[in-house]
Amino acid sequence: MKTRTLVAALAGISLAWPVAAFAQDAPVEQQLVDAMNKVFGVHAGFRANHAKGVVVEGKFKPSAEAASLSRASLFSGGEIPVTVRFSDSTGVPNLPDGSDDANPHGMAVKFHLADGSDMDLVINSLKFFPVSTGAELRDLFLAIADSGPGAAKPTRLEQFIGSHPSVPAALGTIATPDSFANEAYFGVNAFMLVNKAGARQAVRWQMLPEKVVHLDKADAAKRAPDFLMTELPARLKQGPVAFRFMAQLAAAGDDTKDPAKPWPDDRKLVALGTLTIDKAVDDSDAAQKKLLFLPGQLTDGIEASDDPMIDIRNGAYAISFSRRNP
Repeated sequence: MKTRTLVAALAGISLAWPVAAFAQDAPVEQQLVDAMNKVFGVHAGFRANHAKGVVVEGKFKPSAEAASLSRASLFSGGEIPVTVRFSDSTGVPNLPDGSDDANPHGMAVKFHLADGSDMDLVINSLKFFPVSTGAELRDLFLAIADSGPGAAKPTRLEQFIGSHPSVPAALGTIATPDSFANEAYFGVNAFMLVNKAGARQAVRWQMLPEKVVHLDKADAAKRAPDFLMTELPARLKQGPVAFRFMAQLAAAGDDTKDPAKPWPDDRKLVALGTLTIDKAVDDSDAAQKKLLFLPGQLTDGIEASDDPMIDIRNGAYAISFSRRNP
């Protein structure tokens, strides 16, 4: 795959988008959002990345086994209402759903707990992350912005990819689904489950559908521009959609700090419960502008690992939220 096409799958590049100001002395979280704005342009009222999405609602029912891993009220046994947002990649709100640039697709879940608090899950269709740190992600976006037509060879983007083989490896795990309901979503960061006895287990999240259906590029390109956004609400009118919420358990020696290092496929998977989506919200566009999902918004019994990207993602998402809701 050509370099530009490859990275477009992550970043949704279109190098003609307007360029935003970039503050090199700002915190890395702000620099990251600025770099996304530089690539995608600034679109008032929309997220810096994963700008285009659809909001639905449902419930989560935990498994019996989940309570042995975590004391979290999320797994106490009762059904919990959820708000879920599915999204395309990039900060371009009118990007066609069938574009390569719309990959990876995102799934963000807000669990509405009985005590009035929320816990968030922010996952996507990448099986692992293309880079290890917030600074590297910033540099990737800046390399994209500096590698347009006419850029000297090797471009800054080509140089970056040459020194970061995790980028093509991660992007090789994604494709366009025929429905948000027929895609698998993965958490690239590690979290810690803590049970009632205080035992701790490092995990990475997975949200698995009843089946995965991917389109080839030619078929995806022929689909209507908003086919993913309209298909899911139409599907829900015919009946609910279910996902299995899974925890991949780390074994000794598995890296919990680096989101670009996947754990072996033979690591044990434990079913944490079933997430069922049964209806679309009435005004998805209005709803999603008010929603802020933070991967580090957790609850007792679920803790952040030693992966610094969790805090960086929290900060960047909050900055993006403040800009779309000034």
